[in-house]
Amino acid sequence: MMNNEYKENDYMWIKELMQYPDTLAGHLEFFEDTSQIDVPEDPIERVIFQNRAKEAIRKIAQNKGHILMVGRPGTGKSMLANMFNDVLEKSLGDYIRPAESIVAYPGKDKNHIRVAYEEPEKIDNLIVCLNKEIECARKSADEFSLSDQISSVKKVRNGLLCASCVSVLAGIFFPPAFVATGLTGMGAIFMYLQENNHKVQEKIQREAQAGSRNVVRHLTDMVPEILYDPRRDKDLMSRVSEPDSRNMKGGFRHDPYQSGNLHTPAHKRAYVGAHAKSPIIYIDELKTLVKVGYMADLLEIMQNKEFVLEGGRNAGSGAADRSENSLKAENIIIACCNHDTLNYLQDEGDGAFLSRIEDKGEIIQMESAVPENTENIRAVAQYIKQEINNLGKEFKSTWGEVLEKEGYKGVRKRSEKIFGRKLPAEYKLKEREFSRNAVSEIIKELRCRSADRKLSGILRPINGIIKTAELEAILENSLLVEPKHVRRALDEHLSLEGALSKEIVEHKKDLKKYISSMTDSIGYVVGLAVINSKSSGQMYGQPLPIHCQINAGGADSVIAPGKIGDIARAAAQNVRASIKGVFKEIGAPYVGYEMHVEYIQAHGGVEGDSASVAMDIALISDYIKAPVNQKYGVTGSLTGDIILAVGGVTEKIRSIMDPGLGMEGACIPWQNKYDIEPLLVNIESEYIQQHDVPGIRIFRKENRARPFDIYFCKTKYNVYRILMGLDRDVVETRMAERSRKDLEFIQRVKKPILQS
Repeated sequence: MMNNEYKENDYMWIKELMQYPDTLAGHLEFFEDTSQIDVPEDPIERVIFQNRAKEAIRKIAQNKGHILMVGRPGTGKSMLANMFNDVLEKSLGDYIRPAESIVAYPGKDKNHIRVAYEEPEKIDNLIVCLNKEIECARKSADEFSLSDQISSVKKVRNGLLCASCVSVLAGIFFPPAFVATGLTGMGAIFMYLQENNHKVQEKIQREAQAGSRNVVRHLTDMVPEILYDPRRDKDLMSRVSEPDSRNMKGGFRHDPYQSGNLHTPAHKRAYVGAHAKSPIIYIDELKTLVKVGYMADLLEIMQNKEFVLEGGRNAGSGAADRSENSLKAENIIIACCNHDTLNYLQDEGDGAFLSRIEDKGEIIQMESAVPENTENIRAVAQYIKQEINNLGKEFKSTWGEVLEKEGYKGVRKRSEKIFGRKLPAEYKLKEREFSRNAVSEIIKELRCRSADRKLSGILRPINGIIKTAELEAILENSLLVEPKHVRRALDEHLSLEGALSKEIVEHKKDLKKYISSMTDSIGYVVGLAVINSKSSGQMYGQPLPIHCQINAGGADSVIAPGKIGDIARAAAQNVRASIKGVFKEIGAPYVGYEMHVEYIQAHGGVEGDSASVAMDIALISDYIKAPVNQKYGVTGSLTGDIILAVGGVTEKIRSIMDPGLGMEGACIPWQNKYDIEPLLVNIESEYIQQHDVPGIRIFRKENRARPFDIYFCKTKYNVYRILMGLDRDVVETRMAERSRKDLEFIQRVKKPILQS
């Protein structure tokens, strides 16, 4: 028989767990609140937890290499890329920033251009001079005009008409004057005809000069086009979210006027992308690069450090356009990806892209969890201070003008319209510092979201918690952010999976009460499960009711219906093997049993082996007809008689600590004992022991009310003691008695059949 007794050191270890809150407080003794924390001036040092990545970035910034950061969302990849840009800007920015303009000239035909690198002032002067010459040509090719001749003819015609009128008046008194009237009238008619002749000649000449105007337009089309001016675009880094040929290399725009004299020359439609104008290219997600098929182009450019500008890959306008010479592409590539994309890159082209990165830089594994030590605890406090400062800047940006014109009174009145209720007269929309205990709450949350005494490195979801806690303190007009404000923020900040888990737990309250009222608790057990948030990486625990039965005389198998994963099915087989091992060990007959395992209303499916201990308890309970305490949850991976560690224990325990669920405790694997440490922060607790099984009692309410007991179990027999109140000897004796009765029953059933 296996020795299940705990050693003396085991009990000391459990008692030492209770010292964790004091140990954490000792790490935080260097400040009373976050106003005493300084934020580093070095931008790279503002990124916490990623020491290896920061060291690699400094080295790569020295030799202008490439970087590939691999890690889960929220670990600081984008932040490090921005910091890398800031460091290069301050150190080598004046030298690596492009100093020459990229200019496109007409090529050998209408589908080709020629690219040149010119000094900005020089090309500006050249274009100004060319435009002046074209303007002169345009003026020299003014429209043909006979306006002066037409004007003089009009004057003569009008003079003759006046003379005719005068001669008519004179002829009334002196008849021979009518002769002059006839002569002047004939002259006026002749001048009118001459005027019309000049107008016709002017029109003919203007139509004949249309070709010369087209010559001037052709000269305009020959003026070079500036594709990139370093004086206007001074950013070192280009951020590319969807890398493809258009935004990485550039190309040629569509020409809507493709015929006649309206077409636009190719060099006027050309544009360049990130490769040509940005010393640093930040590719936020390599998965998109893989999807659009740009990997081959990127590998070629990284190798040759130059490329040819070409049109699109379809038959549309600009598809045949290209540059006659190459553009330079001496870029520093900063790329980010998750582990699934990394697996693809390792297979694609025998890891050609990864090889290019390692040749000139480094592949950095981002830390998703870091050890909880003094350095990292101080880093968390620094991070909180940075977020407080950022929130203060956001307040000034949003409310600065209102505050300047109307003061805090105006801010309060406008905020009341936002919140729809009265706010305190002393309400001030100003950032609050975190108290030491509030910082410990954030550290507690980071511990809960990880395991193995580590702090979670996925910090993006924590930002929202910090800001919400700030607003809670502001609405209460509290001088500091306190733990209660952080706890409220945690209740509000739930991911999609967290909200779903909360709904499931609410449903399980009624389900658990109903099962308890309708059964004798034999064969029933409350297992513990978790679901993972894909966005934040956080795990959310939930109770998992399980019902099991053992029937003698059926098929010797275990049946677990429903959406059960491969690991969960294998765990059920392991439980069956463990029970068979007990029969063999105690010398009891094994007659063959059909074991049924039902995960009650687990509609989303079950995967993993953390419910194997719960299955064993429920099966043994049904076999020996011993009720299981339904106010205790249990989790653990069963191997033989030993209980091994599982994941998400902290979140599993937190999910059943709500007093409304009616749970009073849990049994967890001994190896998961350190996962309980964060639950002891800012709460009362004490050491307990039931027979030889050690545990910790946590008081969920003030004045040591609502106790919750957690027991640390090494074997399944420890769980039997807590959940069924039975020692190992009693369980094995009752199992042996049941097996003998089953054997006798089967023999009685088979005897008439054999006789017949």
